[in-house]
Amino acid sequence: MSIFLALVFGYFCGSIPFGLILTRLAGTADLRAIGSGNIGATNVLRTGRKDLAAATLLFDALKGVAAVLIVGLIAPGLPQLTAAFGAFVGHVFPIWLKFKGGKGVATFLGCLLALDWPAGLVFIALWLAVATVTRYSSAAALTASAATPVAALLFGHPDVAALFSILTLLLWFTHRANIARLIGGTESKIGAKAQ
Repeated sequence: MSIFLALVFGYFCGSIPFGLILTRLAGTADLRAIGSGNIGATNVLRTGRKDLAAATLLFDALKGVAAVLIVGLIAPGLPQLTAAFGAFVGHVFPIWLKFKGGKGVATFLGCLLALDWPAGLVFIALWLAVATVTRYSSAAALTASAATPVAALLFGHPDVAALFSILTLLLWFTHRANIARLIGGTESKIGAKAQ
């Protein structure tokens, strides 16, 4: 029962669409009608509002942190991992938006920081390095996520490594269109505004 409740709690934490909420409160255009149509921070940045993009990134990460830490106060261990899985899935497939959510990078990171913060720092460092060199948010996310299970193993957390192996596969799935654009040379760079 604790596993099921952790999954449900994590899902509903993750399903809060902060990017859409914040842009609507700020009076910008419907986030789903610009750029990639995604509700995450990268697409919020295409509205030209760096402050809203930063806030979206923060809150999308914090909902992953909250799901893991709150469940951990009640039932540490496997329920926390389950809550992290639920939070990621909730962000990607939110019930409130007909299961059309974001790509999960910030929530992935939030869950990771709550479960294994050193691996989370590795993710951040790799993301920043790749994003600085390539200017592609997607390439940075794909690279950092691929390294995450390895980092978790190196830091002595095989359970976290197993979970994030699954989440990495899901994150790559959400980025399948980005991967195609990266291969084709048509991927938008960080900071590019919607046309």
